[in-house]
Amino acid sequence: MKGKYFCLITAFVLLTLSGCGNSDVEVSEEQSSTASEKNEQTISEGEGLEIEISELSETVSFYPLVVDGTEMEVIACKDSDGNIRTAFNTCQVCYSSGKGYYVQEGDYLVCQNCGNSFTADQIGEESGGCNPYPITDSDRAVSDETVTIFYSFLKEQAEIFSNWKA
Repeated sequence: MKGKYFCLITAFVLLTLSGCGNSDVEVSEEQSSTASEKNEQTISEGEGLEIEISELSETVSFYPLVVDGTEMEVIACKDSDGNIRTAFNTCQVCYSSGKGYYVQEGDYLVCQNCGNSFTADQIGEESGGCNPYPITDSDRAVSDETVTIFYSFLKEQAEIFSNWKA
């Protein structure tokens, strides 16, 4: 029983020290554009979000979409080795705050709730903590020309966007 409490206390201390939960991060008007201003796509059953690989670079691209009435956003890029990186644009810890989404600032993506930052090479690498929800190879289909994230997978993940206010 002591080990269980030690783990909970340790997790709380680490989250506190990392800045998670800090809602004082400011977002400029330019960074906080709504999904409808960014060519939002509606994805229906039997469809998927298709991302052209030729559009991807080390600068993150944002793909706003609506799945059964839920606004969501996917981020995608190529890392420094040319590998395709994909994730949901919402923080695994801060998503419930409504401000746990990322904007690119220089070479870094920064959580707009806690301020955690990381490079494009880290997108989709970490599960847990103050990182975006990864979309891994098993969650997507990649051809020579496109990355496709299917409706069924998007629908399963809609809950993480229930408080999203990008």
